[in-house]
This record gives sequence, C-alpha cells and structure tokens, in this order.
Amino acid sequence: MMENELCENKFKSKLQIESIDFSSDKKKQRTSYHCDICGKSFSRSEHLERHTTTHTGEKSYLCDICGKSFTESGSLRMHRDIHTGEKPYRCDICGESFPQNSHLTRHRHTHKRKRPYHCDICGQSFYSSSDLTVHKRSHTGEKPYECEICGQSFSQSCILTLHKRIHTGEKPFHCDICDKSFPRKDCLIIHKRSHTGEKPYPCDICDKSFLHNSHLTRHRHTHTREKPYGCDICGKSFSCCGDLTKHKRTHTGEKPYRCDICGRSFSQSGQLTFHKRIHTAERPYHCEICGKSFSRKGCLMIHKRRHSGDKPYHCDICGKSFCTNAELTRHKHVHTGEKPNHCEICGKSHRHTHKRERPYHCDICGQSFYGSSDLTVHKRSHTGEKPYECEICGQSFSQQKHNRITNNIGIKEL
Repeated sequence: MMENELCENKFKSKLQIESIDFSSDKKKQRTSYHCDICGKSFSRSEHLERHTTTHTGEKSYLCDICGKSFTESGSLRMHRDIHTGEKPYRCDICGESFPQNSHLTRHRHTHKRKRPYHCDICGQSFYSSSDLTVHKRSHTGEKPYECEICGQSFSQSCILTLHKRIHTGEKPFHCDICDKSFPRKDCLIIHKRSHTGEKPYPCDICDKSFLHNSHLTRHRHTHTREKPYGCDICGKSFSCCGDLTKHKRTHTGEKPYRCDICGRSFSQSGQLTFHKRIHTAERPYHCEICGKSFSRKGCLMIHKRRHSGDKPYHCDICGKSFCTNAELTRHKHVHTGEKPNHCEICGKSHRHTHKRERPYHCDICGQSFYGSSDLTVHKRSHTGEKPYECEICGQSFSQQKHNRITNNIGIKEL
C-alpha cells in the first residue's frame, strides 16, 4: 500500500514537473517571434507579420469600392462600414451606434467617466490602451511612421496618411453643394458650415460664435490675454498650439509644403494654397455687389468694407477709423512719431535703398523689390489685375496713382 502511494506521489510530481516544463516551453514559444528591424517580440507569427507591415508600408488589402489600401484584413472590413453606413454596435445607455466594437467600448467610458489607462510619466488618463500608447510617444519622442517621399516622421500612422496627401494632392472628401474637395473629413465638415451658416461653438463671454472649436479656444484667449504655448527657443508665446508650430518653423527653416508646379516650398499649407492660385489664376471668392473676384477670403472681406463703409479698426488716440488693422498701425505712427524702418544713413524711413537690399521677390519671374507694396503692384503685371477704376471714364488701372493722374486730366479738361 505504501509502495502504491509512493508511486502515485512520484507519478503526480512527475506530471507537475512535466507540466511546469511544458508551460515553461510554451512561455519561451510565446516570445520567440522577434522583429529583426526594431527587435520587438510577439507571441504569434501572424502578429509579427502584421507588425512588419508598419515598417514595409505594405498594404495588400484593397477596398473594391474606393481603391483605398490597408495593412490588415480587419482594417479593410472596418473601412467598408464607411461605404455601407452599417453601425451594428449600439450603446445600451444612450442608443448611439458605432461601426466598430472598439468605438463602442471607448464610448461607454464617457458614460462611466472611467479612464482606466494611466501614463506612469505624467499621470494623465485615457479611455483606451491605444490612446495611452500614442500619448507616451509625446514623452519619448518616438515617431515610428516615416514618409518615404520626404523622410519626415510621425507618431501616428493616421498623421502620416494625412501628410502623404500633401505630396499626392489627394482630396478624397467632396462637398456635394459646391464640388470643393478636402484632404480631411473634418475639413469638409467645417467647410459645409460655410453653406449652412452654422456656428456651433459660442463664446460664453461675448456671445460670438465660431465654425470650429479651435477658433473658439483661440478667441477666448483674447479675453483672458492668455498665451499658454511658449517657444522653447526664443521664449515667444502664443494663444494656440498651431501658431506655435508655425512659429517654430521660422527657427528650423522647415518648409514641408512644396508646389508641384514650380518646386517652391512653404512653411504653411495655407501659403501653398494661395501660391498655387498664382499658377491657376483661381479666384474663388466673389463679391456679390460688384462681381469682383479674389484669391483670398480676407481680401474679399476687406473689399466688402469699401462698399459698406465699415471701418472696424479705431485709433484710441484720435478716434479715426480704418478698414484694416495695417492701416491703423500705419496711422498710429503719426501720433507716436515712430519710423519703423528708420535709416541711420539719411534719417528717412528706408534702409533698403542705401544697402541695395531688395528682400521682396516675385515668385513668378524672380524680379526683386525694395518694398512689399512694390511687389504687390508688380504682380498685377502677371495677373492682369486692375483694381482702380476711374469714375469719370471707366478705365481701370493697376495703381491708384494712375487713376489720380487720369482724374486730374479729366477735371482740367472739364
């Protein structure tokens, strides 16, 4: 009997040892798939294969509706829901539906106010582990997604996708009202508000409303005078993060936005958009009063003030009003006696004449000028723009002084 018990115990312990050894082997197997590019380990070979595509950029799963490509079959399935509009995952609390279960899971946390994923560096909390992973890159500086065209790197694959559209010119989101296209869905949503007049973000201080939440955030700083975003190079502060990003490019010289027609590069996407209109002669902003067209929305707004007589910029010294902030700034020099371009050689307000500097260059023909106003007038020789019309004879001119000369001749003849 004792012998049987002894055998049984030995048998049990042997099974336990085998079990331990087996589980130990399994653990070794779980971490046996290593990425030979970055060294990351995976428990399954298919996980390693999926991970490898983040380095190679391979996208073998193609959407047969719009042609978009994906690295995983699951991502393609989720993408197809955009076309079908199917949202099978419904929140049992508020009834909102989602195309993906992960979106529903994240949404449920908004009801519970639960953010279970915490950053061990700064303590910030997140609804999902993927959000935490992306956030941690802001501490580590990791940018694993690289553009193969220009070499710029990004912390998220979705930002790389958006960036690539700068190079390709792809604008997959189309406005069904005016046929205008956009590289991002949120840009289309904001654009549509220009048709509907919707401004869903009101300021609780002055009741002014805005198209976009970021515009409201920036506006609020005008009340508080707060500028929370500081440049770590020169110390200059800004009211919004986007302005700081643009400012930093003045230090780095980075110009990521390149014109595919002439090759010129710009630090801001908006500058590239305006520049391209020189090549295309596009003037999408039209005055409904006189029919005149403009390449920039701001120019149209200033032009409209000529019709309405609106002068929103007031001098706090003499009370005189002006159409533009630049005109007000120039006027204030009359009171202060300030000469912002004071010449130490002759005392006048022009330095470039003595130094032979012509810092303003025409991006069409390369000609250079002493002042920005000279460049503006010169550009009209390329565009054919003649904004100054004589009220006596109806003739148009590229410069206001030509109009004055014609008026004086007409008055003398009368």
